[in-house]
Amino acid sequence: MKTQYLNWAKSAMQVEEAAIREVANGLDDTFIQAADAMLHCTGRVIITGMGKSGHIGRKMSATLASTGTPSYFVHPAEAAHGDLGMIVDGDVVVALSNSGESDEILAIIPALKRKNTTLICITSNPQSSMAKHADIHIQAAVSQEACPLGLAPTSSTTAVLALCDALAIVLLKARQFTSEDFALSHPAGSLGRRLLMTVRDVMHSGDYLPIVATGTLLKSAVVIMSEKGLGMLAVVEQSGSLKGILTDGDLRRLFETHDTFANLTVDDVMKPNPITISPDKLASEAVKVMQHRRINGLLVCDEHGTLVGALNMNDLLQARVV
Repeated sequence: MKTQYLNWAKSAMQVEEAAIREVANGLDDTFIQAADAMLHCTGRVIITGMGKSGHIGRKMSATLASTGTPSYFVHPAEAAHGDLGMIVDGDVVVALSNSGESDEILAIIPALKRKNTTLICITSNPQSSMAKHADIHIQAAVSQEACPLGLAPTSSTTAVLALCDALAIVLLKARQFTSEDFALSHPAGSLGRRLLMTVRDVMHSGDYLPIVATGTLLKSAVVIMSEKGLGMLAVVEQSGSLKGILTDGDLRRLFETHDTFANLTVDDVMKPNPITISPDKLASEAVKVMQHRRINGLLVCDEHGTLVGALNMNDLLQARVV
């Protein structure tokens, strides 16, 4: 029997794929009306639904909220016991129900009608009670559930989930919502770190900065490089302006070609005009520069060319920017 598992799984997914296409092909002006009402909502977009529709509704609300449309989920049964106070004039209410006959939602529709709200219902039946009471009704009917018994909501919930995602994406594009806007709602996530963290947040500075003055003996410079542990050393003039860089790779190559370096200074072996980055650049840009240039570290200079910091790939890894 185990040999059938993959066949059953693929069959179920094919049915759900067809259901999404079916709902997509059935979209009409009511979708446009719903999207427009949500876009111009002066309050919040409230999502409600019972059972499996409620689970889809929670996901829809979370997606909307993170993509620029203020939204939250209200449980219809709890709404009838006081949570209706969470819904105010100017809100748009999106109610989800496959049958369109959810008792808990129908019970709160009169109260919603007394408020200055717009009611959008998404059901499979345009003749349902919810559809008749809706200001805007979107039909999301599927021919077949993936459940072989035809009982468990499967294709129908998948199709509605895709429909809800489509609404969120339409609103995202209409609002010209950017990845930077998205990051502001996700400061703790990896995307937030990549988009909000700057080089200044990651770089080493002050006493932790690997730096020597021009004319420093190479022997002394190697000690400082080792102490700072960044695998590189900045060489600066007395004015603080950057003159060059010395890396551990440069030292390895030097050892291969020199038997002694007792009299060498950093000026003799450094690379002039090193690649630098501004402290106000995003840390993700530092990653891009390092990868493109195939280097492991960067020196950081301000707008006057004065050295203010240094960072390497390990710093970016620890900050979880990479």
